[in-house]
Amino acid sequence: MTETDVIIIGAGASGLMCAIEAGKRGRRVMVIDHANKAGKKILMSGGGRCNFTNLSIEPQNYLSHNPHFCKSALSRYSQWDFLSLVTRYQIPHHERAHGQLFCNDSARDILTMLLTECENAGVVIKLNTSIDSLSKTADGFHLITSAGRFACQSLVVASGGLSIPKMGATPFGYKIAEQFGIPVRPTYAGLVPFTLQPEDKEKFSALSGIAVPCVVSNQKQHFAENVLFTHRGLSGPAILQISSYWRPGEKVEINLLPHSYLAQELKTQRQQKQKSKLKTVLEAHLPKRLLSCLLSEQSLNTTLPDMSDKHIGQIAEQINCWTIKPNGTEGYRTAEVTCGGVDCDALSSQTMESKNVPGLYFIGEVVDVTGWLGGYNFQWAWSSGWCAGQRA
Repeated sequence: MTETDVIIIGAGASGLMCAIEAGKRGRRVMVIDHANKAGKKILMSGGGRCNFTNLSIEPQNYLSHNPHFCKSALSRYSQWDFLSLVTRYQIPHHERAHGQLFCNDSARDILTMLLTECENAGVVIKLNTSIDSLSKTADGFHLITSAGRFACQSLVVASGGLSIPKMGATPFGYKIAEQFGIPVRPTYAGLVPFTLQPEDKEKFSALSGIAVPCVVSNQKQHFAENVLFTHRGLSGPAILQISSYWRPGEKVEINLLPHSYLAQELKTQRQQKQKSKLKTVLEAHLPKRLLSCLLSEQSLNTTLPDMSDKHIGQIAEQINCWTIKPNGTEGYRTAEVTCGGVDCDALSSQTMESKNVPGLYFIGEVVDVTGWLGGYNFQWAWSSGWCAGQRA
């Protein structure tokens, strides 16, 4: 039996951050992961450049059954705190749209920084190690693993969600919660492309590769970003964002011309006696192939003076309020995050510790806190990991 103070399950973003902070306090810390490398998801994120945080982090950028839960952690360890660490390591980075921060060179810079901090704090990282069983003891927890038996005072679950199973994602963290009677909110794929109904797929698959700036909305949220047509359906930042707020059977509305009130524009040009065809006007705004899929050839070849108010209204609604009912999503295979997870109401918002199982903590994606696209999920990992590291 090997005894230590803290065992962290998961060598990802939140687990490594927690290990660093606990180690700084003089705690003996061990990180266990079944993967052969630490921080695999960090390395693949942001196209290999890691969108490690965002300059504008607010609670409303997160989805949770308890929308107030994330406030404490995000304020106690903010984006500025993590940016200070990045700056201290002189990692070159840059800002993109909407305050997103990326590494100039490689996501490996962030992982190297975290692993160096772990080494400095005396953290032991055990990879290729599976956990066969774990149990609560009078003094803490007892784990039986492929690398032997371990005992610890504090156990931190940072095992992530179900997204991208080829990276080793498993439901292990949720099973631990259930083992100790901690509720788990229903999980589903978030930040994920939509698939289309067979009829729509056949109609729009020819548009694969076309991206259009849009506003995508449902009854809960709206996002102004690009929509990308794919062979399977719809993707792009706006679709990924709204997917976290979408439920099967719901429709989404897509404004293909968010900066134009098309009905008024067409009526104005008609009043000016312009004899342009409808397609001439629309092709100044949208790709020809997209227009051919959305509107009939007869409508596109109609001249403006020949268009009635009713016809103009129908055309404008099809462009400004295009409504589509997704068939589903591509699921965890391509999802960037898992929505739902360990119920926040069962955890302390200041320490991430279970309210009913002393010494047991849950951090990062395994918790029912899901950020928007753009560095928000990494910041939740840093913040929740930091908070647990101050107590575990």
